[in-house]
Amino acid sequence: MKVDIWSDVRCPFCYIGKRKFELALAQFDHKDQVEVEWHSFELDPNAETKPGVSSYDHLAQTKGQSREWSEQMHGQVTRAAAEVGLNFNFDQTVVANSFNAHRLIQLAKTKGLGNEIEEQLFAAHFVTGKNIDDRDTLLAIGKSIGLEEAEVTQMLAGDDFSMDVRGDEQIAQQIGISGVPFFIIDQKLAVSGAQQPETFLGALDQAWSKKTTEA
Repeated sequence: MKVDIWSDVRCPFCYIGKRKFELALAQFDHKDQVEVEWHSFELDPNAETKPGVSSYDHLAQTKGQSREWSEQMHGQVTRAAAEVGLNFNFDQTVVANSFNAHRLIQLAKTKGLGNEIEEQLFAAHFVTGKNIDDRDTLLAIGKSIGLEEAEVTQMLAGDDFSMDVRGDEQIAQQIGISGVPFFIIDQKLAVSGAQQPETFLGALDQAWSKKTTEA
């Protein structure tokens, strides 16, 4: 059974959703027969990389709100992340465009390392405050999961895998996905957002039941 997940590595709820889905999958009786494929989705394709801008100020400016409001919003997200064992550090988060990170994800997927690259990019952005649009950072992350330095360097130097990113986004548009994370289980059931593990587990069980009944 296959689970397709659309996400953006600069989306905090996508990381939280990833953890909640993993908690559900760990309890799923047929987890060894589940294939997970990650798909690219950019929340803001026009986002500019601004290493010197605070994430608090960036959100406040984007939403036309105060810095205090932004800090409260980030605090809520930090607490939600902590509930699933994630230690978000918004004080260090770098405002960055995610397109090159998505190209790296597409490269990693060709090596069967989609889940590994997603995890490392999420952690780099939200936990350790790395710039996920910085080429040296992306190279280091790629190498950390076993990608060859030469292939990552070549990808970053050109436009390799750009069409793969755009292809995922076009499919998302055709399906009607307007927000992430978005999960499609066995091409039958859709789950939107960072739902609780029991919701994901219920969807997995339901999809498996349908699959075995139809077989």
